[in-house]
Formats: sequence, C-alpha cells, structure tokens
Amino acid sequence: MPLEVETVETLEAAALHLPPGERARLVERLIASLDADQEVEEAWAAEVERRQAEIECRAGSLLPGPESLAQLKAEFQ
Repeated sequence: MPLEVETVETLEAAALHLPPGERARLVERLIASLDADQEVEEAWAAEVERRQAEIECRAGSLLPGPESLAQLKAEFQ
C-alpha cells in the first residue's frame, strides 16, 4: 500500500489532534530518526562504557547534580 504524500502542514495539523502522550511518542520517534548515524551511536556507546568503567574503578570524581549544573552554568555564561 503506497503512502500518500502529505504536506508538513497537514501532518502537523493531524499530530496536534493527538493526545499529549501520543504527541510525545511521535516527537521521540522523529528525533530518534534524525540520530540514525551508526558511527555516532557507536561512539556514544563507547563513551558511556568508558565513563562507567571510570566510575566503577573510582578513577574519576563524581559531583552532585546541583554542583554539576552550577559549574556548567558558570562555564557557559
């Protein structure tokens, strides 16, 4: 069954009629479709594993969430 070609405006209008939970699910799926670069996904997975290993062997230092946010805010102001 071929898909009908719709305009962005038509799709947007239809999406806005969805319940909030369904709109959120649609947004998540659309955003995920933009991040489909396998090389980037593999690099992020390797970074997560590296950071987890640092935490487990206590090689890195951990900061409480509020302190981390304060440092980031100060850095980007």
